[in-house]
Amino acid sequence: MNRRPSHPDRFSQGLRQVPMIVWLWLLWVLLWGATSAVVLVGGLLVAVGVVLLFPLPAVLPGGVPRPLRAGRLLVDLLTDLVKSGCTVAWQAVRHGRGTPSAIVEVPLSVDSDLLIAAVARLTTMTPGTVVIEIDRRRKRLYVHALPVRDQRDIARRRSDVQAVERRVARAAGHHRAAEEPGPGPTRPDDTRRQSRGRES
Repeated sequence: MNRRPSHPDRFSQGLRQVPMIVWLWLLWVLLWGATSAVVLVGGLLVAVGVVLLFPLPAVLPGGVPRPLRAGRLLVDLLTDLVKSGCTVAWQAVRHGRGTPSAIVEVPLSVDSDLLIAAVARLTTMTPGTVVIEIDRRRKRLYVHALPVRDQRDIARRRSDVQAVERRVARAAGHHRAAEEPGPGPTRPDDTRRQSRGRES
């Protein structure tokens, strides 16, 4: 005779589906390209409905989703969007196509396809940064960023992306992995391919 799962077991199983709900919800918002109340609420209802109707194995085995961390991630994302948007707009007015830029190699600590994809997507959403390559085997992102004038700007851009990685990992309950510092770039040529942004 099969034993019915207890309330704590059902609660635990429900928590394991939270990353999928959050991921579907974010995907819905990204596809709509808007953050109105109708889009946010409708996306959440659709995500919950899909997970309930088509249950799947846990997206992040071993992870314990943290709703407060997920909320903090969303607030930080919106803040970064505003700050970066203002910076890029000012650089476009001041320098135009001559805005200095660079391709920055960013080592990651997380080892999950879903988390790496989330970090790459959130990084690309921020004005002034675009992920142009993901090296899954070496756990690297190559990010085109602007404005970048010197090594200090390069280090700051790398640190910004790794901060996003830590927020994503903590929201998914994998904060310990994100705390481990990733190995630094091995070759200067791989670290920085700087350009002045002038294209014919």
